[in-house]
This record gives sequence, C-alpha cells and structure tokens, in this order.
Amino acid sequence: MENKIYDYVIVGAGIAGCSTAYFLSRHTSNILLIDTNTSVAGGASGAAGAFLSPLLGKNNPFKTLVTKALKFSTQFYHDNFSDCIINNGVLRIPKDDTDREKFKTYDHDFNFVIKDDGYFFPIGSLISSTKLCLNLTTNINKLLGFNVDKIQFTDDLWSINDKIKTNNLILCTGAYVDFLPKYVQIRPVWGQRIVCKTAKLLTHNYHKECSVSLSLKNDYDNDTKKPYLISIGATHHRLVLEKKCDNSFVFPNFSTCNHCPTGCKEDTDKLINLANDIVKLDDLEVIEAYGGARASSYDYFPIVGDLVDDKLTLEEFPYLKNGTHVQSNRFTKYKNLFVLNGVGGRGFVLSPFLAKELVEHIIDGKKLDEDIKSERLFKRWVKK
Repeated sequence: MENKIYDYVIVGAGIAGCSTAYFLSRHTSNILLIDTNTSVAGGASGAAGAFLSPLLGKNNPFKTLVTKALKFSTQFYHDNFSDCIINNGVLRIPKDDTDREKFKTYDHDFNFVIKDDGYFFPIGSLISSTKLCLNLTTNINKLLGFNVDKIQFTDDLWSINDKIKTNNLILCTGAYVDFLPKYVQIRPVWGQRIVCKTAKLLTHNYHKECSVSLSLKNDYDNDTKKPYLISIGATHHRLVLEKKCDNSFVFPNFSTCNHCPTGCKEDTDKLINLANDIVKLDDLEVIEAYGGARASSYDYFPIVGDLVDDKLTLEEFPYLKNGTHVQSNRFTKYKNLFVLNGVGGRGFVLSPFLAKELVEHIIDGKKLDEDIKSERLFKRWVKK
C-alpha cells in the first residue's frame, strides 16, 4: 500500500462517503475508502432510521434542496438498489392543533392524502442502511478499522499517516472534524434507533415526534407471538465535546448502544413512549439498539466541494476580518481537497444527490450551489 498512489481517497464510510465512492467509481477504479469502524455504516449511518420523507413547511432554499434531493435519491435507489428500498409511504401526524393549522399554510412539493389522524405521503420510504452502504461500495477498495492520525500535503500529493498517498482527498467524516478547517463548525446530534419485536402489523411508516417503520417479517428468532420487526428512531441530544488530558477532544462514549439489548435506557423508554403516542404498540420487545452522532452544520445546509485555505486567504485579504467584501471565487482553496459533510438527520435523502454533484464538480468542473459551499462558512467565521 505504501508504494501505491490512489486517484482518490475518501475518509469516512457512512452514507456520504459510500455515495461519493459509488459515483467516483464510474470514472476510476483507483479509489480507497477509509473508516475507523470495522464495517461500512459503522457509525451514525448504521444507527439511522434511514427514512425518506418530505420536508414540510413554506418554501425556502433548504426545503428546495431537500425536495430536489428526495426526488433524485428515491429514483436512484429504485433504479440501482431496489432491494434496499421499501416504498410504502409515510403518515405525517401533526404534534398538536397549532401544528395542524400550520400544515394548511405549507407549500407542498409532493402528493399527499388526508388519512387517519394525519397526512399520507406515498413517496415516503424506508432504506436498509447497512445493506445499501455495502452495495454502494461492492467494488471499492476499503481500509476499515483504520485510524487516521495525520494528514498532510507534500510533493503535490496528500499523505495519510505517512503511508497512504493520493492525488485527491475527500473528507466525509461526519461529526469527527479533526482534519477539517476550524471554520467548518459541526453540531453533533445524538440519534438513536431501536429494533423491536411486535405482534402489530404496520403497513406504512409513521412520523410525529419520532419515526416508526412499517412491519418487516421477524426472521430474528421466529417468534410466532411477535412475528414482526419495527424500528423506532429519533434525534435526542446535542453533544458537547469532552476535553482529554492531552488537550484533544472526543465525543461522549455512546458506543455501548450499538447492538446491545437495551441501549441508553432513558432514551429507549422515551422512544417507546413517543411511538405509542402514534400507534399503540404495548407488546413491544426491544431486541437491538443503535446510536450515533449525526453531523449538522449551524445553518443546517450541508458542506460540499472545495475547502477554503483560511491561512493563505487571510494572508492575501487581511481586511476580510474588518468586513470588507471579497468575491468568494478569489479565495485560495486547498489543492485537491474536498468535503461532503453536514448532512444531519437527512443523510439518506441528501447524500446520493450531493455525491453526484460533488463528483461532477471534481471531474467536469460543474458549479455548486452557493448555499452548500464552504465559502459561506468561512465568510461568517472570519468576521467573528
């Protein structure tokens, strides 16, 4: 490996990194996908409920992005990974009467019908998250269970741990931002999903204050009294980095929540209560719990494309700190360093669409929307 030079190395094998690897593989096979976990989707992507659902509200740039991504990603999954998507619709239930009145004022981009206690969107779908990430990267070289300790640019190549060399480096590291410029500020948000056995047959997905999946056949232990499996998922906590004695920072350790019987008991009980507020599931038996830190930017938009070299840009334009305007296209960028991050709780909606956009930007020079470029974050940070 030490003597090989890759065309692309992608750090991070969640849905963002796996989607990027898939679209890059249409142009080259000389790709390496790296992750600290021992499997793809080993963090937040594997813990995700992986629901595809419309963003409700009045029209705004973020809603436009999510709508565009949902249309693309749903069709992409159907066309390429039909065994990883179940399209049975989602029933969106207002939280209260105020929420119900708001719904009447929303701009809707997808068809819906009034049903039961809410609004049914046929486009709503459920993704098999780990299976999808495995299928996206079937033909991709992987280095899993590998900790990236050092990244540097020398002799026109990116070097990782002084061993792996690549012409282009793409960071899809989610909530772990050690190697991103300091202006790329990420809010880690703890998400949890529990898998439960039940006798209740649910024919579609539900969403209120949590998401409840449709029922799948229970091949877990062939329990005839509880023949179905459902998943219940929600976002719980904003995480705060903990400082270690060596002055580095880590996230609170929630790793015991993955594949354990009960997960964080308080959060698990909360999920069950929220789910029962949607549909009565009194016979639930929790068999697995998953958790992970979802990565969201402070303005909710993802971060895609080139990264601004803050040091060189400020050396050339020191008056940026005083609020003087400089056109973004004049900023100095790190050479052959790219990012796809900050997809938050909508990773399986946004990632395929954004990965396609990123790869077309890298290969063909396609322009990216200003709302998702790193320049917006740099300009905001430099004025503080």
